[in-house]
Amino acid sequence: MNEKSYTEWEAMTDKSIMETIGRFIKSHRLNQNKSQDQVAKTASISRSTLSLLERGEKVRVDSLIQVLRVLDLLYIMDVFKVQDQISPIEYAKLKKKERKHASSKRVDHSKNEDLGW
Repeated sequence: MNEKSYTEWEAMTDKSIMETIGRFIKSHRLNQNKSQDQVAKTASISRSTLSLLERGEKVRVDSLIQVLRVLDLLYIMDVFKVQDQISPIEYAKLKKKERKHASSKRVDHSKNEDLGW
């Protein structure tokens, strides 16, 4: 996320953000030529809940997720993934331990048989 985008979201009120999400949902629903009834039924929510969501009103997060799933928009949830990151120092340590060359096959001389001579 670039700094400009972040500051735009930061400057918005919660209501404005919810309205933006609602417009996003409605736009994708209409682009897929689906009615509110169709989406609501498939998402197992009421049509009025979907209407509230599209108007930027408060709805439960699980209702939003169900609608995103029905509209094949779950990919936007990728921004919420937390990825483990390794510090540059730890990375350097791992690289230092990494094998650089193949070694020749070692012969175990400890298992010499007693030939009885």
